[in-house]
Amino acid sequence: MNRRGVTYDTGMVFYGRGGKGIPTRPKLDLAIAQRELQIARDDLHCNAVRLIGRDVDRLMHVAERALALGLEVWLSPALWGRSPDETLRYDVSAAERAERLRQQHPDRFVLVLGSELTLMMQGIVPGRDFAERTREAFTQVKAGDHGASDRLNDFLSRASTAVRGAYHGPLTYASLIWEDVDWDRFDLIGVDHYRDARIKDRYAEMLQPLLALGKPVVNTEFGMRTYRGAESDGTLGFGVADQVRVGLHHLLPFVGSFVRERLNGDYLRDEAMQARELTDTLRALDAAGVDGAFVHEFVTAAGTFSEKPRYDLDMNAFALVKTYRHGSGTTYADMNWEPKQSFQAIADYYADQEQPSRH
Repeated sequence: MNRRGVTYDTGMVFYGRGGKGIPTRPKLDLAIAQRELQIARDDLHCNAVRLIGRDVDRLMHVAERALALGLEVWLSPALWGRSPDETLRYDVSAAERAERLRQQHPDRFVLVLGSELTLMMQGIVPGRDFAERTREAFTQVKAGDHGASDRLNDFLSRASTAVRGAYHGPLTYASLIWEDVDWDRFDLIGVDHYRDARIKDRYAEMLQPLLALGKPVVNTEFGMRTYRGAESDGTLGFGVADQVRVGLHHLLPFVGSFVRERLNGDYLRDEAMQARELTDTLRALDAAGVDGAFVHEFVTAAGTFSEKPRYDLDMNAFALVKTYRHGSGTTYADMNWEPKQSFQAIADYYADQEQPSRH
């Protein structure tokens, strides 16, 4: 693969009922972000990073540091849970900022025009939040209703035209594998394609229609959680966090101070499974002929590790490192996390593929 990547969260906001948002990374120290990206380059052997976040200022600051490190940046501004018109205005504003960076690094910059918008944006399918839109989307897919694809492509047509008025570099969209996207308007094909238990037997085969289009195909996001059974229980997308407690903790500060986030049941930590599943997925993608892949994700700041299994939020995380609530790691004494087995597995896989830079 040409692009050996990892996703890096600069701070996203998930919206639930009532319109209140849950931030994934309320604060971000830019010095720490730069150090983590340096580790991704030097020790994880990445040559590309997909930066995801809502705050465009923060995204730009992190992108500047990633580019200075020599990484290819896939900039992914993410305004989730909003209307198409509001999302379009946000995308154009972000594109104007992105163009200034692209001009400085024209060979190492890709703009991602949204991700999984059928679920992440209002207006493609009915639903007040991600969960409701997901249920409605699958109901429509099973019924053979193509209206959602028509509405998605209408938005992407308007958005790509508007964005290209401000941004003049490579453009893509991070699609769901079942979204029927008109790829003629994009330079690269992006797909968030997880190797979920329900599609494992046809995972690579599902990419063939995209590969047949003749444009570079990149898996813009895939990952595996860190509890035993995550690879086979079919709940990879929603995870095993106690969502009621997560909501109380973030949305009602007073109540949240007395409610500790936890998992929704009893699970066993299984780092070896996560490592194995990720490398198996990379082998499948390699064999299929994709141009690159972004493992999700480097660090999950809110998914902290605990010795008590019920409170070990890292089991629910896709992260390649486990984050400590207090203190620091031993491998990197200046970081508040420790690499998991998956970190070393990805590092070894990418190192084997390392070749002179395409640039």
